[in-house]
Amino acid sequence: METKEMINLTGIRDTAIKVLTSPSEFFREMPKTGGFVEPLIFMVVMGVIGGLILSIFSIISLQVASGMAMGAASIILFPIIIGIFGFVGAAILFAIWKVMGSQESYETAYRCTAYISALFPITSVLGIIPYIGGAIGIALLTYFIVIASIEVYKIPSQKAWLVFGIIGAILVILSFSGEIASRRVARDAIKFRQEAEKASKMMQKQAEDAAKQLQKSAEEAKKILEETQKQMKESQGNKD
Repeated sequence: METKEMINLTGIRDTAIKVLTSPSEFFREMPKTGGFVEPLIFMVVMGVIGGLILSIFSIISLQVASGMAMGAASIILFPIIIGIFGFVGAAILFAIWKVMGSQESYETAYRCTAYISALFPITSVLGIIPYIGGAIGIALLTYFIVIASIEVYKIPSQKAWLVFGIIGAILVILSFSGEIASRRVARDAIKFRQEAEKASKMMQKQAEDAAKQLQKSAEEAKKILEETQKQMKESQGNKD
């Protein structure tokens, strides 16, 4: 009965809407304690939604069989990755907020991180847009972290924007360079595959030509052998 009450999809939906539409109010009123279960469930549900979105785009953009395989993997793996990321990401933010003078607990950092995961369905959609999609997602994430810093941790706005703005800018640069590199690798892989297919066809043709030449040589050798045997028989007949 308690599990059913914890997994309240209507409540999770309402919480996500409030996080996205009124982040300042949400983080101002967010309880700083209350356990890890509720925010973890919220984050996993956001991961499931994000995984569903990724699976739909996988099926649309790829062949049906491979798209369905990647889609199923997204639905299963994405929530798990998100759940793990929640604890790791919260630890990173906890350390940054600690350096900035916070006295709040790790639990508070985790709760902020978990509810910021309301962005995951949005960033999953943005991820399909080349280059700028990832940058916009990072900008949104930076904005929500700054809001949490101001409302939950009472960090001055200018200080929060300076610290997380710099971190966000670095992540945007890394996102751009990473996508450029991955696309270059993909192009090189396609080019390599095309060259490999071309080389394979050339080798196949050479092998076929060699086989034909070998067959032709065998036929000529057979004719020479038959001619020689014929001449030998004629010569033997003349002697007799």
